[in-house]
Amino acid sequence: MRSILYFLIIAAGCAACACNNPDPDDPTNTGKVPETYTNVSIKSAVDAVQPSTGLVLWSDNARSRNSKYGESISLEYAYCLPCKVVKGKVGDKIQYDWSSFDSWLNDVASRNHQAVVRFRYEYPGSRDVDGKPGTTAVPDYIKAMDGYSETYNENEDGPTWYADWTNTELQWFTKQFYTDFNDVYKNDPRIAFLEVGFGHWSEYHIYGTPIRRGVNYPSDAYQKEFLKHVDGVLQIPWLISIDAADRSSSPIVGDTELMALGFGLFDDSFMHQSHEGGYNEDCWNKIGQGVRWQSGACGGEISYYTSADQRNFLNPDGMYGVTWEEAAGKYHITFMIANDAPSGKYGTAERFKQASIFCGYNFALTYLAVKGDETVARITNTGVAPIYRDAYLTVGGERSKVSLKGLLPGDELTMTFGKATDGTDVTIESDFILPTQTIQFDADL
Repeated sequence: MRSILYFLIIAAGCAACACNNPDPDDPTNTGKVPETYTNVSIKSAVDAVQPSTGLVLWSDNARSRNSKYGESISLEYAYCLPCKVVKGKVGDKIQYDWSSFDSWLNDVASRNHQAVVRFRYEYPGSRDVDGKPGTTAVPDYIKAMDGYSETYNENEDGPTWYADWTNTELQWFTKQFYTDFNDVYKNDPRIAFLEVGFGHWSEYHIYGTPIRRGVNYPSDAYQKEFLKHVDGVLQIPWLISIDAADRSSSPIVGDTELMALGFGLFDDSFMHQSHEGGYNEDCWNKIGQGVRWQSGACGGEISYYTSADQRNFLNPDGMYGVTWEEAAGKYHITFMIANDAPSGKYGTAERFKQASIFCGYNFALTYLAVKGDETVARITNTGVAPIYRDAYLTVGGERSKVSLKGLLPGDELTMTFGKATDGTDVTIESDFILPTQTIQFDADL
């Protein structure tokens, strides 16, 4: 029933848009047709995973499976550690060495993929920082300051040290870090999305350890200060966990100012058995309010609630009564980490690619005509979500004056170009994809 309702809504949206279509004999919608436009034949098909969309593998898995799955994904994921790129502070300037981070980005791009980035402080049991379990990724220069004191807990998720949120330098640094990160990487096509947060894995929660606001977890006041700051500086599409909808971990829901910020959402237990009708769907509804996907990307990770969830979610018959296509459509998913799916029965490279193509945007050219040295084109989005960075329909190297960014499913744009085309030089260009990537479109005109 959810699937039927979803597609009826999309169909209704398309029908509503059709009422506003320009007259085919007057595509610029001027009400005057001084000359007849000549239709241009063009054939094209979306047959590859589109940039910045689809199922995601962790980079080590993507690297080892590249020969088989490389064309079934366009995105890779990894946790990133502030302590690995911060070398100290001189005066009021943080000293960085981005070489290790750039090396990872280059490795991802070498497979024709982009990166989903998440910086974190706490990871229960992880030895990634110094070989010891649960060490925070807070920069060493802060840890060495007088008065900085972390707390420890034998957490159910693993031994965990917690950043000291009483420390004003940590508070200042965390905001400044994202300012500096954006300054370096805001236009870098190697990065598609940035996930931001606090607590375990930066997922806006702490399990097994009592939250002490302003001590082992940021205070509500600081969270608001931080979120307003990053919303003002970040130009890379950024997401926070749906767990931020829980008032016990975040002040966002109920705060009109915070709810108006431009973040997207990620759900790191997507499609688990009690997802629908339970906590997860409730969080989506509270913080997403059914419309956040229109301006902020939605993604996450398939559930690990059971060891079978990731291996079975691509079953064409569904998992727990919901198919991947139904879930992705309902929540307007642009990307989803599915690292263990290739080890399951249903995670074949072909099925992976099919499921990836279903994510995010999908453009279709519905009209192309010329009159003298002028071309008129009409394009629509037939996907489940918009594209979240600028992209432009292009004719003979001339980009459209309006971006495709934010074009919602079922909506369309009509564009005029100052040169004629025979259909062979029509493309979609973006400065935010790799030079080796292509944004495709469907056309049968």
